[in-house]
Amino acid sequence: MDSIARKRTIGYCAGIIAGISYGTNPLFAKPLLESGVPVLVMLFFRYGISALLLAGWMMLRKEAFLVKGRELGLLGILGLLFACSSLLLFASYEFIPSGLATTLVYLYPVFVALIMVFLRFFPSWQTWLSIAATFGGIILLSQPSGAAQIQPVGIVLAICSALSYAFYLVIVNRSKRIKQVSEHTLTLYALLTGTFLFAALRAIQGGNMLEGVDSGADWLNLTGLALVPTMISMLTLAISSRYIGPTKTSVLGVFEPLTAIVIGTVMFGEPMTMKMAVGIFICVAAVVFMILRPGKRNG
Repeated sequence: MDSIARKRTIGYCAGIIAGISYGTNPLFAKPLLESGVPVLVMLFFRYGISALLLAGWMMLRKEAFLVKGRELGLLGILGLLFACSSLLLFASYEFIPSGLATTLVYLYPVFVALIMVFLRFFPSWQTWLSIAATFGGIILLSQPSGAAQIQPVGIVLAICSALSYAFYLVIVNRSKRIKQVSEHTLTLYALLTGTFLFAALRAIQGGNMLEGVDSGADWLNLTGLALVPTMISMLTLAISSRYIGPTKTSVLGVFEPLTAIVIGTVMFGEPMTMKMAVGIFICVAAVVFMILRPGKRNG
């Protein structure tokens, strides 16, 4: 296997792992929300514990923590983009159904592709077809409720969440300023930025930083949330974006809702309808098509 094929294989595998790991959010977050842990507290510990775990891993491997001054600012921006994507999505749930929010947030592959076109990197027709198919599958999976009230501010928040995530992916892939920064260091600074952001927002909001965190099970769920859908997801996301480009990486993000649906069905007894099964089949078929027919262009 030549180096290009090897990188492509690693990139696709990393993208799939990123999607699956991020899709485990409900497994850890749902019990925490049921225990009364506020969203900002949960996000603070999610990013903070993840940063500590990654920093410990880097110390064991004797990796460098320091970056150049010109890199630091951009790493901070990346951290803000990733953290804002999470925060805006949670905020949108207060105004629109979660299914509709999921559908709107999955516009990010389209935004990534459009940003890449603006930068004169044109995704192949296979990638565009995969984007369209996976978005159609997501609509079937999300099942927006027609009876629920929809407030425009919720739609704006969900779309801004998608845009924030799209810019994060593109910058990780295209920025020459951080090209020499390792995935570990890039992820660590992004996590630290998010930690400080959520701590500041919680301070403004007021309230105990340990509110709702009352048991060992809560701490286990916080650690799991920090490790799997945060640290592992962000690391593999950075690897995938650098190896196969942000557009293909964003399409592989379809494994996020797929994993969340499987967890909801198996762990929490949530229903699986025929419409959802068809949506899953379409999404998986689209991803397989993109992998087997990647096209010549790297976007």
